[in-house]
Amino acid sequence: MDLEFPAAAAVNEPEQQKFALPVDSEHKSTVFRLYSIAKPHMRAFHLSWISFFSCFVSSFAAPPLLPIIRDNLNLTATDIGNAGVASVSGAVFARVAMGTACDLVGPRLASASLILLTAPFVYFTSIINSATSYLLVRFFTGFSLATFVSTQFWMSSMFSAPVVGSANGFAGGWGNLGGGATQLIMPLVFSLIRDIGAAQFTAWRIAFFVPAMFQMLTAFSILIFGQDMPDGNFHRLKKSGDKPKDEFSRVLYHGVTNYRGWILALTYGYCFGVELTIDNIIAEYFYDRFNLKLHTAGIIAGSFGLANIFSRPGGGYISDVISKSFGMRGRLWALWLCQTLAGVFCIILGLVGSLSVSVVVMLIFSVFVQAACGMTFGIVPFVSRRSLGVISGMTGGGGNVGAVVTQLIFFKGSRFSKERGITLMGLMIILCTLPLCLIYFPQWGGMFCGPSSKKVTEEDYYMAEWDSKEKEKGSHHASLKFADNSRSERGRKQNATTEPTEEITPPHV
Repeated sequence: MDLEFPAAAAVNEPEQQKFALPVDSEHKSTVFRLYSIAKPHMRAFHLSWISFFSCFVSSFAAPPLLPIIRDNLNLTATDIGNAGVASVSGAVFARVAMGTACDLVGPRLASASLILLTAPFVYFTSIINSATSYLLVRFFTGFSLATFVSTQFWMSSMFSAPVVGSANGFAGGWGNLGGGATQLIMPLVFSLIRDIGAAQFTAWRIAFFVPAMFQMLTAFSILIFGQDMPDGNFHRLKKSGDKPKDEFSRVLYHGVTNYRGWILALTYGYCFGVELTIDNIIAEYFYDRFNLKLHTAGIIAGSFGLANIFSRPGGGYISDVISKSFGMRGRLWALWLCQTLAGVFCIILGLVGSLSVSVVVMLIFSVFVQAACGMTFGIVPFVSRRSLGVISGMTGGGGNVGAVVTQLIFFKGSRFSKERGITLMGLMIILCTLPLCLIYFPQWGGMFCGPSSKKVTEEDYYMAEWDSKEKEKGSHHASLKFADNSRSERGRKQNATTEPTEEITPPHV
């Protein structure tokens, strides 16, 4: 697959020759060639999605084996619910921290370090013997899901504005495939080990060595073959002066004070957060409600996550295509419509009682909810240039918060049946998507309003994150390049009628 758009700003020939792919003035690739491994852009893509995939496999390796694990450990419905919440709650703050770490030390070191720190807990799963220890290993393993933030940060650092939605969509979507693949992998690995001669309650424990080793291998691959930015790693760029050192407090401040990040965190909680919730409950739901075999329930549950092979990437691609004609306003409308439809199909999923209809509705629901995830990160890279990692972390953390809240309310204990909880979760999706209409970029507009009448430019918006002293030092130069390369978010009509204006004092953005 080769996605290509005209570069917002061309680079001179000597600079172009340093890269295998065409690049813009920030040396970000202006094309997305899915089957390429060109260094550094496409190599970063493949390293990021494979490592994130491994973390998803580890984090959701337990649910497909729950019918066996619960018998071995005598787990109650409350124990299982608590562990499901724990598996996604640990990454809430880890994702915010990961975003900040990416801003400060780069995505390569940040992601590899977290993967190596969490891998031991996957191994520890093989020796647990109680509900408490089961909850703890799921909690600490779940921290690894924060690598999603480094994945999106990495893609936003490597790919130019017109294709960044596609890059983020494919990296996140193919990584999320781990949530579906593990539904197929773990029952298969368990069956093979048991058939070799291991006892049933021993076989599931040995099976956890597979995701643990896979996770560690991806971390070492990132350290050996990865590169933070098109021009090199953070450490070398800072040492040479090519990347100015930034202050942690300023990076954090401009991230947490940008209200757009908080709205995206809320709405992401009810697309990705719902996806995490479904990953935790869907195998057990089909197993118990329709009296299926463990392997059959795993295949059906796996199909939900496996839809990520095209649905989340498709969401990012659609966001990019719509942006060509309608700019940022088109991205916002596409996200609202897609996520609202996901809520509608989630409601229907909880209401139908036929196995065949449930499977069909679940697959349609999966396409919309996962596409909405891809569309979200078609918007995130434009919220802030200086605090991209923090905004990515806030949004990603919001996904985990949504999963925690949803599971606590609807799927903890026996207050609601699973089908009733799924229906109510659909209503939550629709309601929590409405705040998207409040997001407004003065240079591009929002869902219901066009650009500001004060002729705010992209430079005005992104320069507002730097004070006069920082500008004197030249710290803002990367933001200037990004502003120029993001003019495509005006859309075709506005680009045809609007020319860059002279620098004016920016209003509050």
